[in-house]
Amino acid sequence: MTEPKVAELLQRVVATLPAGELRAGQLEMAEAVAKAFATGGNVAVAAGTGTGKSLAYLVPAVLSSKRVVVATATKALQDQLANKDLPLVARGLERPVRWAVLKGRSNYLCRQRLLELERLGDQQRLDAPFDAELPEGEQPVGPTGSDPADAAGARRPSGAAGAVTARRVGEEVRRLVTWAGSTTSGDRAELDFEPSSAAWSSLSVTADECPGSRRCPSGGECFAEAARARAAAADVVIVNLHLFGADLRCGGEVLPEHEALVIDEAHELEDILASCLGVEVGPGRLRALASTARAALIAAGRRAQRGEDTDQARAVEAVLAAATGFEELLEGGEDRRLPPGLGGAIAEQVTLVVERLDRLGVELRRGAEASGGTGTRAARQGGEGAGPSGGDADQRCLRALLGVDRCREELAACLAAGGDEVVWVSSGPRPALRSAPLDVSETMSAQVFSTMAVVMTSATLPRGLAARIGAPCETTEELDVGSPFAYKEHGLLYCAASLPDRRRPEAEAAIHEEIEALVLAAGGRTLALFTSRRAMADAAEVLAGRLPWPVLVQGELPKAALLEALSSQSAACLFATMSFWQGVDVPGPALTLVVIDRIPFPRPDDPLMAARRDAAGRAGFQTVDLPRAATLLAQGAGRLIRTATDRGVVAVLDPRLVTASYGPVLVKALPPMRRTKDRAEAEAFLRGIHAEATSTLSAS
Repeated sequence: MTEPKVAELLQRVVATLPAGELRAGQLEMAEAVAKAFATGGNVAVAAGTGTGKSLAYLVPAVLSSKRVVVATATKALQDQLANKDLPLVARGLERPVRWAVLKGRSNYLCRQRLLELERLGDQQRLDAPFDAELPEGEQPVGPTGSDPADAAGARRPSGAAGAVTARRVGEEVRRLVTWAGSTTSGDRAELDFEPSSAAWSSLSVTADECPGSRRCPSGGECFAEAARARAAAADVVIVNLHLFGADLRCGGEVLPEHEALVIDEAHELEDILASCLGVEVGPGRLRALASTARAALIAAGRRAQRGEDTDQARAVEAVLAAATGFEELLEGGEDRRLPPGLGGAIAEQVTLVVERLDRLGVELRRGAEASGGTGTRAARQGGEGAGPSGGDADQRCLRALLGVDRCREELAACLAAGGDEVVWVSSGPRPALRSAPLDVSETMSAQVFSTMAVVMTSATLPRGLAARIGAPCETTEELDVGSPFAYKEHGLLYCAASLPDRRRPEAEAAIHEEIEALVLAAGGRTLALFTSRRAMADAAEVLAGRLPWPVLVQGELPKAALLEALSSQSAACLFATMSFWQGVDVPGPALTLVVIDRIPFPRPDDPLMAARRDAAGRAGFQTVDLPRAATLLAQGAGRLIRTATDRGVVAVLDPRLVTASYGPVLVKALPPMRRTKDRAEAEAFLRGIHAEATSTLSAS
């Protein structure tokens, strides 16, 4: 039987969907992707909402007979690809298609840590989570209630509160141990509860800690390695952009070998790669490393408890003292960019931390050798072939050593950073020293574009992004396949051009009055997006007492619960900030108004953005600020119309959209809706939608 062509298979797959219809833009994209896979070229596709871009790249991916990695930014899209789209493609092709979802190592239970924990006594089992180094640098793909790094290095609570916390964490650990006896994947996403960071980290490892299967006694039964093996046997491997970035950072050692790459939500790639290829070290991480090292040295029989006068104890205490000094230097003030070599007190303190981490590493090597292990000796010698050690103590020292060495190397890299990197102090609740490459194109060019076919796609793909991330112009096609939705008939873009300048004292009250009038016309059913948490909180506080419908506020409930409340209630309002500008899908009449409080330009004091502006010179605003603002504004506006029947208004409460010289660039990036500066017209359009929805509801 001859292989079906892309158009034929795409038609088969789409025909199985409810009211399935092959769209012109979808077919155009699929054929361009197939060409790229066949020729080894690249294609960047702007595929508006409703195009069906997932099927447009999956069908040619499966037909290409290549192993294709699909990297995307959201867990929702990963689930859609694995659980809905790829099964459809397999049925359409009428042959088996192998696919796998691969996640960061910290998403999987570690069998070695489980064995070690099971050998501890009950009290030690309760204590263990507080001594563990918490995940940092890997983005969990499974459901999370908080950023794991938020708890990294947290000091153990004392007194009654400490006892309650210890019991809670201990109970979570016992539930995890019970689950470990039945799970076949070890994937955190399988859990029916959300463990705390302290509990989960006691049974998992990060990529920086893991010694690898050949140096681990449990390597043959490793859940993470089993997931990698499944990925290596798959035709399509689904990962997130952070794991793709980790693969680039490690020189291709994280993902299985592959011949083609699809980057979905590609508008996020540049910033995510800058984060993944950079460094973040805060005092919490240093404390976590010291805590992990102390526990490992105790297990190895070396006396390293607080207050004991030994070389090992002094090495641990020296790192803890350096962490305190580091914290004092980082705290307070605003984010600030540092010169090459860091300069002044920061350079002295970082140099001190590097020296003390080096000393702690020496003690960890000695501790492992004293316990009779060989794994850490192999690590010291850089060998992979020494074989696994059989001792828990050696393994704990090895994991601690790997984490210490990694942190030391990252800090040393900050000291040695040249003009192609940006190093800065990040303030806020978790102060840290951070670095990022000024430009990711060289890495992408060397490791990706020169070795495989690449597809870049997004509903809001900025022009010129492909070249900016290293795609060669001569082999890269760029196209915009549009959207099948009738934006001009179903959507209205309203700019509140008459609002006063934000710097004037009456501006805030005028914005609140504008939001109130629009929400009343819409009958609730509103997603209000703000560029700052303060603006969101102020508006919610004022309008909650004026509006007759519930006002949901980001932070009051988990994100999924807030979206469910907005979707399920007959009329509700949700006020949110940046994390809701993208990846939010509320189709149907539950959402008919999206309010955007102002044009989302990058912060002028953001150190990385400032460095990119400096590198661009006089073109900084045009090449750095404007494209990012246009993309994020389009993402926010894109929350409104999610299906062919959705209708509503996008209201931008920033007169600059109309009055500024760059306004047309921003408007061009938005869906092609009708436009107005007349609030009465926007209110009338919203009232008509509200009346129609109310009539339909009454009739049913």
